[in-house]
Amino acid sequence: MSGTGPGTQRREGIPLGSIAGVPVILAYSWFLIAALIVAVFGPQVRDAFPRLGTGAYAVALGYAILLLLSVLAHEAAHALTARAYHWPTSKIVLTLWGGHTQFGDLRSTPGRSLLVALAGPAANFLLAAAGFGILQLLPDGGVAELVTFIFVSANVLIGVFNVLPGLPLDGGRLVESAVWKLTGSQERGTVAAGWAGRIIAVLLLAAVIVPPYLRGVAPSLSLVLLAALLCGFLWMGAGAAVSNARVRLRLPQVSAGALMEPAVSLPGGTPVSQALRLAREHPSATLVITAATGQPEALVDRGALASVPADQAELVPVSAAARPLAAGAYVPEAAAGSELVQYLAQLQGSEYAVIDRDGTVTGLLRQAAVVAAVTGKPARPGR
Repeated sequence: MSGTGPGTQRREGIPLGSIAGVPVILAYSWFLIAALIVAVFGPQVRDAFPRLGTGAYAVALGYAILLLLSVLAHEAAHALTARAYHWPTSKIVLTLWGGHTQFGDLRSTPGRSLLVALAGPAANFLLAAAGFGILQLLPDGGVAELVTFIFVSANVLIGVFNVLPGLPLDGGRLVESAVWKLTGSQERGTVAAGWAGRIIAVLLLAAVIVPPYLRGVAPSLSLVLLAALLCGFLWMGAGAAVSNARVRLRLPQVSAGALMEPAVSLPGGTPVSQALRLAREHPSATLVITAATGQPEALVDRGALASVPADQAELVPVSAAARPLAAGAYVPEAAAGSELVQYLAQLQGSEYAVIDRDGTVTGLLRQAAVVAAVTGKPARPGR
């Protein structure tokens, strides 16, 4: 998980403080959507209320800020509900597309996951209801009525949009939780919700493009571009959810013992002649050199081994024809799943000796083999 210190926050955006101990960051990308709101909404306010003049753009900016507060309420609802379940919540980031709440590693249940997800849209529906109540008290035809009406409409739109049943939208947790409950696998639920999100993205884009053509008119270019951007965002988010879930599904089958290549060990002081004999006896095995303590420390280069003159083979130690392993580059044969991946991430190099419970070298594990097993993609030749 990435760090969330002051330096990281400044790179992501402007720190706005915290809610219940959760840092809130305003991403620089938000200013793009604020500028767009001012550019689009400002002239409309000016036309409706000519007496405001350039003040109409200040009203538009006020609406952008109210929209930001609506998104903040949405994300804060996620964070506070998660805190009620003692989930580690690292930060809230308000972005171009709204915002997201980042959680740390956690163990959840279908019900809790769903409640945390739906808390966000619920907050927007509550804001819309409060705004609607205020709207009844305002005089007709004023600026306050216009801004409040748009505020209510925006919160209804945010709430409804986010309960659509597909990831990365909050409603996707409904699909995820249902499949999770049926199968006992959160990952399978995430895959199903991700595909639902992809279907929603396609349907939303079709809803913008198809009806105008059925009426014999061309759809609005600006609306199509906006829909394409939004649906592209949804498609990528859904795709990322599916990919991550598939990785998690493969992790339990990833183990050092299953992925290792055969290897045999020999002490570093072994003469080249003996190493050559061992290489002939085990043609497909990697020769791993061990220190006096038994710890793997180098790999024999068979090409360099064969190039040692025959009259020197009894005198030259095999360590002269070897390349060193990175410090501590050995893993238990039983290491598997996320534990193995996290452990390898802390090591240098891309080759690791595999040892059994007694500390005896049993194989060689290559980083490329682990990556291929985790991603489901074949390792590139020569890696």
